[in-house]
Amino acid sequence: MASTMPTLLDEVAWRGLLHEQTPGLAARLARGPITGYAGFDPTAPSLQVGNLIPVMLLAHLQRCGGHPVVVLGGGTGMIGDPSGRSAERPLLTAEDVAGNVERQRAQLARFLDFSGARAARLVDNREWLGEARLLEFLRDVGKHFTISYMLQKESVRSRMEAGISYTEFSYMLLQAYDFLQLHGRHDCELQVGGSDQWGNITAGIELIRRVAGAEAHALVAPMVTTATGAKFGKSAGNAVWLDPAMTSPYQFFQYWINADDRDADRYLRMFTFRPREEIEALRDEHARNPGARVPHRALAADVTTLVHGAGAAASAAEAARILFGDLAPARARAATWRLLATELPSATLPADVSADTPVLDLVASTTLVKSRSDARRQLAQGGITVNGERVTETSPTGAPLAGGGYLVQRGKKASFLFTPPGGPGD
Repeated sequence: MASTMPTLLDEVAWRGLLHEQTPGLAARLARGPITGYAGFDPTAPSLQVGNLIPVMLLAHLQRCGGHPVVVLGGGTGMIGDPSGRSAERPLLTAEDVAGNVERQRAQLARFLDFSGARAARLVDNREWLGEARLLEFLRDVGKHFTISYMLQKESVRSRMEAGISYTEFSYMLLQAYDFLQLHGRHDCELQVGGSDQWGNITAGIELIRRVAGAEAHALVAPMVTTATGAKFGKSAGNAVWLDPAMTSPYQFFQYWINADDRDADRYLRMFTFRPREEIEALRDEHARNPGARVPHRALAADVTTLVHGAGAAASAAEAARILFGDLAPARARAATWRLLATELPSATLPADVSADTPVLDLVASTTLVKSRSDARRQLAQGGITVNGERVTETSPTGAPLAGGGYLVQRGKKASFLFTPPGGPGD
């Protein structure tokens, strides 16, 4: 496949991923493929959706013929980047950082192609930072940066009033050294990231110019917020993680499908690989039928598939359709019930419940009602469904769902799942 490097800037621009670039980057891309990197500090066991911005920049770089390098900060993670922070990060142990590196390494492998002629490369900056000696580092790197230069950078300036330790103050030098090392080891000429990284990235460009006498470049995306001004990547005040043990595939799917209408089109451009024509068609479909939330469903399906795989995305989509009344529970797969068993209030199905058991006994055993008399009242008012069917006090429980369970719902927002002993089957 011929290189399409000159189109990279156009591609990231229409997708809303271009905030600033260094002069001369377009001319450099016109000369052919370039190696570019993004760094991720393993200060948590998992990446979160905010990290998808630089990941998508690397993915577009690779799709346009470039060579992406992912740097996991086994070294810088011991320090902590002050960018975007109002207070010091807690310092992690070497063991914690090493464990986080391994978990994030597996996550990043889902986004980039690590095979073929343009294979992505994954490196750990502990490889060179772990061997750095203080005196040599101060002589070879520190001498190229004045205090006034460092104080002009936003990551430092924003922390001057609250205070910043020398440890975090020095982070800029470590990141600049990363860029210099990657330039020498892998002929890396480009660093990508969020706009909050601009100061750190340009420090690396300056170090490469001074030490190697070479040209390097930066490309940064804007900081993303929601249409309401909330911080992107938060759900109910908590980070949305890529690790399924920290944010389940269903919760992950729900984060995207619940996006504000004003954000759905923007997120489709930023976080999926759908071409412009498809995204415009989804936008037109939403204008005709906003209630169907077609762009939101496409967005949630694409990003969940990218992060968790097609099977998890299909189950999450099916689960959402069931809970919101768009799919009859009897049509769902056992895999979907296994997912919902981890998301809904649930209990093991009592051994004495069968298809002929009065439904009142089943409903009274849930947390949806306060008592047996409350269950009887809710049934009389027609507000209870079992496996999607409206029931009354005299109704039998009926046949179980695929997997052997029963879904009891009160209205459209309260659900309770009974699972068979051992959990939903196949």
